[in-house]
Amino acid sequence: MKPAQKPQRGQRVADQIQRDLAELVQREVPMDRAGLVTISGIDLSPDYAHAKVYFTTLGAPPEAAARVLNDKAGYFHSLLFKRLSIHTIPHLVFVHDTSVEKGFELDKLIEQAVGGIPPVPKE
Repeated sequence: MKPAQKPQRGQRVADQIQRDLAELVQREVPMDRAGLVTISGIDLSPDYAHAKVYFTTLGAPPEAAARVLNDKAGYFHSLLFKRLSIHTIPHLVFVHDTSVEKGFELDKLIEQAVGGIPPVPKE
């Protein structure tokens, strides 16, 4: 009988993949091609076969950064295979994370709705 999986194991694996990819992207992807890339999250399938890797970038168009990252996805997969001790290393797909831009847009809308009044500083 197979022992039950520990709760939140998938989240822990996703977090470890995120940490490792953040380090690998910083080391392996030239800034002049993809800008400054930040890995913002991982959606990992329950069987660990597929992972959507969400990223943000500064200094390059998101489409160019996604192209560079997806071109190197196989290479990152092989590097993760050497680092992680899990049976299945996921197939990586890099997707631009638009939540940061949406947050800035909401901030602007809130600022306009309030009338541009700056918040009162706390003492």
